[in-house]
Amino acid sequence: MVAKEKKKDGPVMETVKTVFYALLIAGAIRTLIFQPFWIPTSSMKSTLFIGDFLFVNKFAYGFSYASCPSMFGVDFCGFAKGSETRLMGSEPERGDVVVFKHPTLGSDYIKRLIGLPGDRIKMVEGLLYINGAAVAITPNEPFTEIKAPQGPQRGQPRCTNNPAPGGLCEKESFTEVLPNGVSYSILNIQDSGADNMAEITVPENTFFFMGDNRDNSIDSRYPQTGPQGGGVGFVPRENLIGRADRIIFSSAGSSLFSFWTWRSDRYFKAIE
Repeated sequence: MVAKEKKKDGPVMETVKTVFYALLIAGAIRTLIFQPFWIPTSSMKSTLFIGDFLFVNKFAYGFSYASCPSMFGVDFCGFAKGSETRLMGSEPERGDVVVFKHPTLGSDYIKRLIGLPGDRIKMVEGLLYINGAAVAITPNEPFTEIKAPQGPQRGQPRCTNNPAPGGLCEKESFTEVLPNGVSYSILNIQDSGADNMAEITVPENTFFFMGDNRDNSIDSRYPQTGPQGGGVGFVPRENLIGRADRIIFSSAGSSLFSFWTWRSDRYFKAIE
């Protein structure tokens, strides 16, 4: 008896299968290990610039519904929303730079973790207080950049001085040191309403986040307002996606793919 030769797939089917498996592997990596993230705004200057491209470490805090990528407007893990338990979860640390889902909008945000559950947080004339103690700050040389359009939105940076287009834009810079010893630079542009905030207590299973560019960040200092959202407010534990550890590369142009605009000093730069 002669064995029948197995019929081979045609070139079209082979291509379809290759694309399918590639998407399956990429989806598994994006869901379980790393998620790419491109910085779209200036809220984390001078730690992160518009155009920084990084991968988010999803192992850092374990997995929740927020770990699943949303595509075509579909939240594939929405059925798990509402659980306070994270699979293989570990606790975030104060000072981590974290990507999370906005509690009402569902969009991805990146900010610095300032307040843990049970912490008392307030702001007095721009100075941060945690559990009744002022956080130590020391002044730095001013942060400078060229006043020119930035990123795909082509927005102009805000400055403490008033330079002409193409001139040197300055911002006040300070080093802030959290109670656990984590230090980083923060920027100040002007006196604003968010420089003063009455003391609040971070509820159980939530976190309090702030941007390093304090006068250009919508964060937990601003409450959520209605279904469309306003500020960030307190962020539930389940909304954490992962920790941002290292910049892969950075584009100073209007597109991520404009390689001739990539910043030579930001390749594989650690995020502090």
